[in-house]
Amino acid sequence: MEKDQIIILENRGLISITGDDAKEYLQNIVTNDINKVSKTKSIFSALLSPQGKYLSEFFIIKSTNGYYLDCDNKTIEELMSVLVKYKLRSQVEIKDLSNQFVIGIINYDKFKEIQNFEKTKSDTIIYRETPIFVDSRKKQLGARILSNLEKLYLTIKKLNLNIVDIKIYHELAYQQGIPTKGLENLKDQLFGLEANFEELKGIDFKKGCYVGQENTARMKLKNKLRRRLLPIKVEGKINIGSEIMFNNNKIGKVLINDPYPFGLIKLTEPDFSNFKNRHLTINGIKAKLILI
Repeated sequence: MEKDQIIILENRGLISITGDDAKEYLQNIVTNDINKVSKTKSIFSALLSPQGKYLSEFFIIKSTNGYYLDCDNKTIEELMSVLVKYKLRSQVEIKDLSNQFVIGIINYDKFKEIQNFEKTKSDTIIYRETPIFVDSRKKQLGARILSNLEKLYLTIKKLNLNIVDIKIYHELAYQQGIPTKGLENLKDQLFGLEANFEELKGIDFKKGCYVGQENTARMKLKNKLRRRLLPIKVEGKINIGSEIMFNNNKIGKVLINDPYPFGLIKLTEPDFSNFKNRHLTINGIKAKLILI
């Protein structure tokens, strides 16, 4: 992704959480520490099942009266349902604002340029009333602009940016080991640690209780991580649920298929070095792991 480019993410949704109890409410359910979130810092986080299984992932951004959740639009309906379920008597208001906002992606160097212009070193900045925040998972994925459509096009013009194909972002994230399509297929299929949430700075082990915390902490403490989600390079089409084979042994299964496939792979070596430059097979089709 070049410095003069911007990508509009049409596959994202936005949830607003406001009210007197918004901070405490989120702190009790999400994997990361809501105390980190401010006007100058945004975080990546997730919502797990009580068993510690994957439900949804999102960025949390400070809003004027509460917080925004930048999430996948195919999972937003179910995420809204779970958020409402955990509301109980909390004084919070939960709204789907997906029709009012869009997410844009810019190059990290472009973000640094804006930082210098605004004379700040904050990871989240307000540019012409528009929040722009670094992707805290990996800076290679640039920074995200949260804006309504009209303001976004004004920002694009002001920054001399050119809109490019969303496939560039999907491919970039895929090469970095981060799924951006097919996230709905991950629900209940793997634990938060298996989804690489620790590596992606999406879990805080010091924050205390949250939904799924017990199993997550146990896996971390007792070093019980046995599988990880990894991108797969495939020489053909594959199906979700297909077995991934190596030397006639099953080492995993496909969780996300074309065009950016990911599989849940047995962690036989800490760095998967035993699979490096070796062919796997999926239903007889040659495949390789993309090792990050």
